[in-house]
Amino acid sequence: MIAPKVKWSRVVENTWRSFLTDFLTCVGAYLADKHLFVHYIDFPPLIPTILGTALAFFIGFNNNQAYDRWWEARKVWGEIVNDSRSWARQIIHFLKPNGGDPLFVNTLKERMVKRHIAFLYALKSNLRKSDRTLYREYLSEEDIAEIESQSNLHNAILHIQTKDLQDAYDKGYIDGFQFLELSKILIRFSDEMGKSERIKNTVFPTPYYYYTKVFTWIFIISVTIVTADYVDMWSIAFGTMIGYVFLTTQFIGQTLVNPFDEIPTSIPLNQITRTIEINLLEMLGYQKTPEPIQPVDDEYIM
Repeated sequence: MIAPKVKWSRVVENTWRSFLTDFLTCVGAYLADKHLFVHYIDFPPLIPTILGTALAFFIGFNNNQAYDRWWEARKVWGEIVNDSRSWARQIIHFLKPNGGDPLFVNTLKERMVKRHIAFLYALKSNLRKSDRTLYREYLSEEDIAEIESQSNLHNAILHIQTKDLQDAYDKGYIDGFQFLELSKILIRFSDEMGKSERIKNTVFPTPYYYYTKVFTWIFIISVTIVTADYVDMWSIAFGTMIGYVFLTTQFIGQTLVNPFDEIPTSIPLNQITRTIEINLLEMLGYQKTPEPIQPVDDEYIM
C-alpha cells in the first residue's frame, strides 16, 4: 500500500461479509439468551473478560508472525535488487576481449545481463503461480529450449549463467578474482531464490488460523449474551462492534501471511522486477525502456 489512508470503499469491500456474519451472530446470540438460556443458565461476566484477554494475545502473536513473514520476503527482494545491479555492473565492466573477439564479448555481456532479467520474471511467475512468459523476451531460442525442458525455470537460468561464466573465465575474458566475485553473486541469487521459495511453499500453521477463528466467534457470542443482561437489545450493537474489531484485526494479519500473492498488501513484485529491468537495460545503453509500474487508483502497487 502506498496511500497514507485506506479508502472507506476498500474497507467495506474487504470486511462487509465478516461484518454481516458478525451482526447476524450477535442477533442469534441475543435471541437465544432471551428465549432459551435465560431459563437455564446465567453467564458470568468473567467469561468474555478472560476470553477477550487471551484472544488479544493470540491474535497479536499471529499478526506478529505474519508481519515477520512479510518483512522477510521484502528484505529478500531488496537484496535481489542490490545484487542484480551489482551483477550487471560487474558483467559489463569485468568482461574484456583480451585478444578475443570484441563483438562476441559485447554480445556475451548483453546476453548474460538480459538473461538475468529473464531469471527475475521466471522467479516472479513461480512465486505468484502465474503462467506469464515475459522471461522469453530476454532469452535466445537455445536458452528457451534448455530452460523449458526443466521444472524449475529460474534455477535452470542460473545454471546457464554459471556455464557462460565458466566459459568466459576459460577463454580469458575475466581473471580469477573477477570470476570469484561474479560466482559469489550467482550463489547469492540462488540463496535469495531459495528463501523466496521457502516463504512461498511454507504454509502458515493451520491451527493458528482455525482456532483463532473459533475462539473469536465464541468471544463474540459470550459478549453479546453477557451484555444483554445490562443493556438489553443494545447488546447486539456492542457485540457487533467488539467482534468487528477482533475480526478485522485478524483479517489484517492474514493478508500478510502470503506476501507473494497478487493482492494489494503483498510485496510489489511487479514494481521491483520492472525497476530492475529498467536499470539493467539502461546500464546496457538502451534508450528505450519499459514504463515503470503505475499505482492502482493511487492506493497500491502490485
